[in-house]
Amino acid sequence: MGRLRTLLIYLSTTLIFSFLTLSSADDSAAMAKLLASFGTAPSGWSATTDCCKWKNVNCDGSNRVTSISLASQSLTGILPSDLGTLTQLTTLSLQGNSLSGPLPSLANLTSLQKLYLDNNNFTSIPSGFFQGLISLQILSLSQNLDLAPWTISTELTQATSLVTFYASNANIIGSLPDIFGSFPSLQDLRLSYNNLNGTLPKSFGGSGIQNLWLNNQQNGLSGTIDVLSSMTQLSQVWLHKNQFTGPIPDLSNCTSLFDLQLRDNQFTGLIPASLMSIPSLRNVSLDNNVLQGPYPQFPSSVTNHTLGSINSFCKNTPGPCDPLVTTLLEIASAFGYPIKLANSWTGNNACTGWTFINCDSQGSIITINFAKQQFVGTISPVFAKLTSLRNLYLNDNNLTGSIPDALTNMTSLQVLDVSNNNLTGLIPKFGDSVKLTTTGNPLIGKNTPSSGSGGSSPSGSNGTSPSGNPAGMGSSGTSVSHGMIAGIVIAVMIFVVVVLFVSIKCYVSRRHRKFGRVENPQNGKEVVKSIGITGGVSNSNGYGGVPSELQSQSSATGRVTTKVDVYAFGVVLMELITGRRALDDTMPDERSHLVTWFRRILINKENIPKAIDQNLSPDEETMESIYKVAELAGHCTAREPYQRPDMGHAVNILSPLVEQWKPTSHEEEDTYGIDLDMSLPQALQRWQANEGTSTMFNDISYSQTQSSIPSKPSGFADSFDSMDCR
Repeated sequence: MGRLRTLLIYLSTTLIFSFLTLSSADDSAAMAKLLASFGTAPSGWSATTDCCKWKNVNCDGSNRVTSISLASQSLTGILPSDLGTLTQLTTLSLQGNSLSGPLPSLANLTSLQKLYLDNNNFTSIPSGFFQGLISLQILSLSQNLDLAPWTISTELTQATSLVTFYASNANIIGSLPDIFGSFPSLQDLRLSYNNLNGTLPKSFGGSGIQNLWLNNQQNGLSGTIDVLSSMTQLSQVWLHKNQFTGPIPDLSNCTSLFDLQLRDNQFTGLIPASLMSIPSLRNVSLDNNVLQGPYPQFPSSVTNHTLGSINSFCKNTPGPCDPLVTTLLEIASAFGYPIKLANSWTGNNACTGWTFINCDSQGSIITINFAKQQFVGTISPVFAKLTSLRNLYLNDNNLTGSIPDALTNMTSLQVLDVSNNNLTGLIPKFGDSVKLTTTGNPLIGKNTPSSGSGGSSPSGSNGTSPSGNPAGMGSSGTSVSHGMIAGIVIAVMIFVVVVLFVSIKCYVSRRHRKFGRVENPQNGKEVVKSIGITGGVSNSNGYGGVPSELQSQSSATGRVTTKVDVYAFGVVLMELITGRRALDDTMPDERSHLVTWFRRILINKENIPKAIDQNLSPDEETMESIYKVAELAGHCTAREPYQRPDMGHAVNILSPLVEQWKPTSHEEEDTYGIDLDMSLPQALQRWQANEGTSTMFNDISYSQTQSSIPSKPSGFADSFDSMDCR
């Protein structure tokens, strides 16, 4: 027995020693190959000594290599593939040398935190290079001019601790992937002097990026820079020498911004007054754009600003523009300040050389012809300020929204042509003297919710709700009270709960029927076919603002779980809080999808008051309730179904809020058919007891909720029984 114990101890010791020796030997072999790859050995490196004793090499207690620091050593050669076997490596600094050839794969170096490869002559980045770099904090690849064209891989999202990403002059091509929401710690992003194209990713919004350098792209990034307004941590922005368009957004929330370089782009529109009031701002360059409106006057705290001579300011000195010029610029804002107008509308006299504008001898505008210019946006009600306007041609563009009622007050108007656009809504009643042409707008004249209203801009919100009325206003133009919103919340909650209740009953009653028989139309024989409840939904973009991933859940599992209803309920809560639609193509790209935008808002609680419907004017107590509802909406719209709460949790969260938040008008209570003196659990028990006889939904005033709740699809039954549960 003693011999056996001694033998086991000997074998265990031998195995442990062998393992440690093998690990050390592995790093020694890889380090030996690294040494052999250099044209000249680094100072303090020798093949005859232990690699852990080499200069600028650190090892841990197990003689595993943890850092290699060889910056600016005039090294040449090609790095060996064995570099990827140094699994305990945390820092690799090879910057400022003349290393060449392909980079070896460093995939799955899970301990690697700092990687400096800049200022070398590497020729390619292998596929999977960023795979598994889960601890990476600093990545520097700048000034590798010989790299073959490469794109930023989505594999980089595994580096969730990334703080710094430098890859200027590194031959990056393609668009910026929308992955920056994966880097909550990212502060410095420098990708200048590459060949990036496309627009700024939506995931920039709400990020913690402080220093953003995207200047001097070969073909130029494009689109608007509206997303910058939600990047509140910005301190330095270099976007010069690209192809950005549209107006400069409001950057007043970027309170640390000190350096803004926007020169050599195609920015249009007025310089926002808020830009001049950012207290931290010191350096601004705006020259070589097509900016319009008054010449800006920066405060003395802005020590360095350039405006150049190519912009289209109405005057060369600070001061207001001519009133007629100001009116036309307001009209252009609803089109997103098209560059076609900015290039031709120069000077302070709209009747001298301004294209599309005709004036009479008294200097009054009598004709505006914007036909066939591919303008987008909406028709501005500001046209009504042009009291002498006789002819207005807006036909054959891509205008959306409705015809503003204000245009009916234009006493001189004789011709209004809005044909061949995408206008919606009812047609205002014009006088008999006006020749109105609206053909080619399939949805015009129908009382349907429009995608925009007459005064909104394609580059931002003008405070209107999806129904075309001011935010917080009902379809009749009256203010929506807190009680009315509470009633809507209760109605939606009850609807969802009832649907879930009936769905569960249907499932229980039919749980033994997994398959149904259908007749094959080709041969008349019965075939077995699995039953699915989403077979008729084929819209890849989702239905009613609900993303397509919800539809894919049923495709993958053969059923739809209650988590889909939870998601939809979360979307409804967001709509009620913000006064916006789930999908709104009149908003900027980064704000058009309500759920994506609102979940970014939720990252910082201080952003919520700015995102809610301002017409609600909540007091401090109500604001606390809104915070809770907003947080619940965020949980309900989590991307993964298992991350969403059950509806019971939603009821528990909202129930006490509803009891506190009641309308003071008995008329409103009667309108919704809801006894708000009854707690929500009591109300649910009452409705469940009266299942099949309740007339609750018939009592709800459709006219008061149609702007927030989608109308019933045509052909949808008013009621259903167990036979409809399929």
